[in-house]
Amino acid sequence: MKVISKQKNSRMCVICGMENCFGLKAQFYNMEDGSVMTPFRFREEHQSYPQRVHGGLIASMLDELGLRACWVNNEYIFGVTLSLEVKYRKPVPYDTDLIGRGIVKNESSKFVTINTEILDKKGTLLANAEVKYMKLDVSKIAQNVDVHEEMDYFIEDGLKEINFN
Repeated sequence: MKVISKQKNSRMCVICGMENCFGLKAQFYNMEDGSVMTPFRFREEHQSYPQRVHGGLIASMLDELGLRACWVNNEYIFGVTLSLEVKYRKPVPYDTDLIGRGIVKNESSKFVTINTEILDKKGTLLANAEVKYMKLDVSKIAQNVDVHEEMDYFIEDGLKEINFN
């Protein structure tokens, strides 16, 4: 699928933070179908049982994909998660190429509902979630913090397509 544009990263987020040594350093891309996608890999440090990623980190990626899907059309939307209903379909392996995807399902002036998923490179659904957000001004989320400075990492990598299956 064709990449339309690339989103910015943060400094310390566990999912997209470029300076977080424990994080995934995931890069997010706005896609031609209106979704957001990220090719990424969990590492051994992210395990619960051997060969399996911890469910909390899977949920964290699904949650991040939710807000990132909102940014496909407006990178200035901020909000907080109201609910995250995760379904773990198959064990998620670490040290394996994966794809995260999110797409807005419903949106109003105050709320957004997003469908998110993690797939393997063959297109097998490993986990998915319905994420509900409440839109909120960034000053009410992070007081005395310059969120735009935190989210000002743009790394051009020339990725033009993300393919799976």
